[in-house]
Formats: sequence, C-alpha cells, structure tokens
Amino acid sequence: MADTDRQTGTQAWQLVLAWAWVGIPLTLGVIQTLINGMKLFQ
Repeated sequence: MADTDRQTGTQAWQLVLAWAWVGIPLTLGVIQTLINGMKLFQ
C-alpha cells in the first residue's frame, strides 16, 4: 500500500517541451500552407 501513495507525474517543463516539440513545426507548416494557398488566389 505504501507504493500506491507515491505518484510520479509529468513535470510542467516536460509538458511545455513536448507541446513546443509538436506545436512549433505544426504552426510553421500551417503558416507555409496558408502562404502557398494565397498564391493560388492572387
């Protein structure tokens, strides 16, 4: 029972790093897609 009291959670900095790892390339890809898509409608 003593082992169940100890929980290891994800640290805040790990969450920030993980979201940055995914979010930055995703955002850049969306921006690049929008820029290239605007070329079609000019």
